[in-house]
Amino acid sequence: MIRENWKTFWLEAVTWQGSISPSVIGQVFLFGLLSGLIVFTSWLAETCVGCHLGLEVAPFEFAGAALGLLLVLRTNAGYDRWWEGRRLWGGIVNQSRNLAISGLAYGPADPAWRKRFVELVALFPFIARSSLRGEEPEPEFLKTLGVEHLPPDERPRHYPSYWALKVADLLQETSAKNQLDRFAFIQIDTQRASLIDHIGGCERILKTPLAKAFVIKVRRFILLFLLILPFALLHRMDSDFLVPIVTMMVAYPLLSLDMIAVELQNPFSKQNLSHLPLDDIARTIEGNLHEVLAVQNGSPEAANSD
Repeated sequence: MIRENWKTFWLEAVTWQGSISPSVIGQVFLFGLLSGLIVFTSWLAETCVGCHLGLEVAPFEFAGAALGLLLVLRTNAGYDRWWEGRRLWGGIVNQSRNLAISGLAYGPADPAWRKRFVELVALFPFIARSSLRGEEPEPEFLKTLGVEHLPPDERPRHYPSYWALKVADLLQETSAKNQLDRFAFIQIDTQRASLIDHIGGCERILKTPLAKAFVIKVRRFILLFLLILPFALLHRMDSDFLVPIVTMMVAYPLLSLDMIAVELQNPFSKQNLSHLPLDDIARTIEGNLHEVLAVQNGSPEAANSD
C-alpha cells in the first residue's frame, strides 16, 4: 500500500494531462516576461542615471498572507459548489432507485407497464445530464419520451419537467384504472417530485456563479501582487536576473489556485477538468434499474448473474 501511494504521488505530481497547468502556464510566463522587463528597466536606471529601484519586503509578507486567505476562501467556495452538485446527484441516484422499486412493488403486474415505467425512470439521469450541459438528448432518449417526431422548435425546452409530466400521466392513468391504490400513488409521486427538486438544486448551482465583485477583487489583488513583487526582489539575490524565475515560481501556485476555483464552480460542464462523471452515474442508474426489473421478471440472465 505504501509503495502504491508513493507511485501515485510521483505520477500525479509530474503529470501534465488533466492538470490545471496548461491553463495557467501562459500567464505564468507572461508575468515572468513582465518581471524581466522590470529588471531590465532597473538595470538601465542604475546604469544611466544612478537611480536605485526597489521596495521593502516586509509589506509583501502581510500582503501574501491576505492573498493566501482570499484564495483559500475562493477555492473553498468553488469546492462547496462542486460537492453540493455531487450530493444532489447522489440524491438522484437514490431517488431513481426508490422510484423504480416503488413502481415495481406497488404498480400493476402488467409486464408492458413495468418495462415502460422502468425505462422512463432510467431515462431521467440522462435527461438531467443533457439539460445541465445545455445539450439536446440523444435520439433514443427522445424516442423514449415520445418527442422524436416533433421539429426542434416544438420540442420541450426543459426536458426534466416534460419527463416528470410523462411519469405523472402514466401514474394517473394507472390509478384511474384502479391498478394503483391511493397510498402507493402518493408514495411514488413523492419520489418523482423529489427528482425534480434535485435537478432544481443543480440548476441553482449552474445559474448562480460566484459573486463577480469578489472574483474581480481577488484577481486584481493577484495582478498587483505579482506586478509589484519584482521590485521587492531586486538587489536581494546574487543576480537580479533570477527575479523573473522567482516571480514565476510565486505566480504558478497563485494562478493555479485561482483557476482551480473557476474549474470547480461549474461541476456539470465537460469543459471543466474536475466535472462530475455524470455519464458514468447515469449508466450506473440505468444498469441498476434494468437489473431490478430483470430480477422481478425472473429473467434467466439475472438468475445467472447471482
